[in-house]
Amino acid sequence: MSEAFIILISIENIESGETMSQSELTTSEARFLQETLRADHKIGAIRLREGEYQYDLAKTIASFQLELRFPNVRDVTTRRYGEERANDLPFVRKIQTILKKMEKSNIVLILPKKKPWEMQKYVLSSFRFLDADNKLVVFATPEEIQQSENLLHSTSKRQKTATSKLKDVRIKAFVFASGAIMLYVASAWAVIEPTAGPIVFLIAFSLSVLSTLLLGRVLSQRQLHHDPP
Repeated sequence: MSEAFIILISIENIESGETMSQSELTTSEARFLQETLRADHKIGAIRLREGEYQYDLAKTIASFQLELRFPNVRDVTTRRYGEERANDLPFVRKIQTILKKMEKSNIVLILPKKKPWEMQKYVLSSFRFLDADNKLVVFATPEEIQQSENLLHSTSKRQKTATSKLKDVRIKAFVFASGAIMLYVASAWAVIEPTAGPIVFLIAFSLSVLSTLLLGRVLSQRQLHHDPP
């Protein structure tokens, strides 16, 4: 029955493979990006002056956002201040406090966590702000925003196609895996049951091998759909 065990592991690998693919944009993340890319200027309750922490952090988050990425505090700190400062826990806590203040001031939003143990991720509420000094501050050019919108559109389209294909593969894998397991059980029964006869065993075993081969083919298709080109 080792083959049946392998089949069970294969089914589990389909699930774990899908979990690993969750680094792609979720529906809520894509919505956040779309809203911020198209948002008019927001009224901020803090000053956004170049050279100060609030401005630098917002500019850094914007750079991630234009790449369709959502940084956590370590990502922001590393990109803006370097790896050494990102390993300085008191400094990182200071940055986190500033980001919390920026959230309360309508500059950044905190995304819902996918998993409880993940670090909070940040997104700008807009790329244009009227700050506390009544000054318009812009963190992305129209050209950059347009490029990001095009990238978001192509990424969302690709993910929808991949998700549809993956669902089809999962259904096929489940059917073949279930059939293979039942046929392996039937093969084992034919061996220990004297009235079954060798023909029943040969038919059940042959079909179980065929189902396993088909399952292997389906799993290889899933890997092709999952891996980026």
